[in-house]
Amino acid sequence: MKEVIRNGKYVELTYKVTDRRLGHVLTRVEFPLGYVHGHNEILAPSVHRELEGKSAGDVIEVAIDGNQIFGRETSRWFFRSHRECPRGVSAGRHLHPHGERQGSDRSFLVTHMDDETLTVDGNNPLCGREVVFTLEILTVRDATDEETKAGGAIHTGADIDPSLLRPV
Repeated sequence: MKEVIRNGKYVELTYKVTDRRLGHVLTRVEFPLGYVHGHNEILAPSVHRELEGKSAGDVIEVAIDGNQIFGRETSRWFFRSHRECPRGVSAGRHLHPHGERQGSDRSFLVTHMDDETLTVDGNNPLCGREVVFTLEILTVRDATDEETKAGGAIHTGADIDPSLLRPV
């Protein structure tokens, strides 16, 4: 009998996110991403709900409105600056400013740059988009105690025979 995804199960999957209107793949995770269901929500809550009851080998698609997760695109995060631009900055690059708020992980996309101005957009790239998550479930099994405590996969270093080590 196949194991099904429910709370306490260790799940490995891969996924891609596609812009529904344009058909462009926005991001893709091709290596197995492991988590413990119900203990570590690594994706949107609606994706986790759709995973419930599925088994290894299943492929599912979940449509998500980016506005519901990240809010609507707002001009509050879009601005122009007449200041001197940092070296190496060009349109299409991301800036990660160090502001007064510690722990802020906001990223700004440089959307335009000329001799006088720098235009940046700090909205989440999924704002205003409807996206489709396509997920392939690779593994479903009982999580170990260690995985449950960690909320996901436990990565250990490579096993090395100590007799093979030599002083440098």
